[in-house]
Amino acid sequence: MMYYSFRDDDMQGKIIKGIAGFYYVHAGSKVYECKAKGVFRNHGVKPLVGDDVDFEVVDDGKSIGNLTRICPRKSKLIRPAVANVDAVLLVSSIAMPQPVSLMLDKCLISFMMQNVPVAILWNKTDLEADESIIEIYEKAGFETLRVSAISKAGMPKLYEFLQGKTTVLAGASGVGKSSLTNLLCRRAEMETGNLSKKIERGRHTTRHSELFAVNRQSYICDTPGFTFVCIDALKKEELKHFYPEFYDCEGECRFHGCMHVREPDCAVKKQVGSTIAKIRYENYVKLYQEIENARRY
Repeated sequence: MMYYSFRDDDMQGKIIKGIAGFYYVHAGSKVYECKAKGVFRNHGVKPLVGDDVDFEVVDDGKSIGNLTRICPRKSKLIRPAVANVDAVLLVSSIAMPQPVSLMLDKCLISFMMQNVPVAILWNKTDLEADESIIEIYEKAGFETLRVSAISKAGMPKLYEFLQGKTTVLAGASGVGKSSLTNLLCRRAEMETGNLSKKIERGRHTTRHSELFAVNRQSYICDTPGFTFVCIDALKKEELKHFYPEFYDCEGECRFHGCMHVREPDCAVKKQVGSTIAKIRYENYVKLYQEIENARRY
């Protein structure tokens, strides 16, 4: 990435939304509508939601400015395209809609492939539902949180998790990401004044990745609902590394480099139904075969 010079009177902020060539920058208690200078386009540099930037104020009364510099990024997600992400919370409902473990696994793998810490946030825990799936993922080694956007149960722990981070909320439509975002950012709206008005918050269908300030040090990114998750770049030999519950026993397999699918005397297969949940192993086999078949064509 290239970085550009800036003047002493430039301000600093964070891009919270980008639409049609306009970038909305949160700085202090205001949101500025900015355009990217031509130097960015000339060098093929595209600002991203989550970028820390310097900008010059063109009209302070109307909160209009120009981006002058993109600060160095510490991380970058491809799907969704967000910069400087500290963690991903994969949001799933315990019911309505029912969780689909295969899709959960695909999403977890997708973010793990991008080297971003990922945890699972289970919403709608106020509903009567079988919570055994939560225990399956906890047992597999994933950090989990339980909340209800209706009853507010679990919200203090969620606030604690978010402190000092930029966290992406990801998951399918209907699991409650936007409802949680509205709850989490209610106090921030009071602090930032015109934040909601400037970026037209309040819509329940998320069409663009967008950052919201939980407080001055913490942001969450509400992303469009995932309808397709791609792990095409993953090789079948690599898939097992994304199932942490395999780690403790795979060294005991008869064959070095065991894929835990067709080989005899496989220690992983022997633990299915015990230390390894059956549904997780079945998902692993399905994804292994999916990757294997894709490579044939």
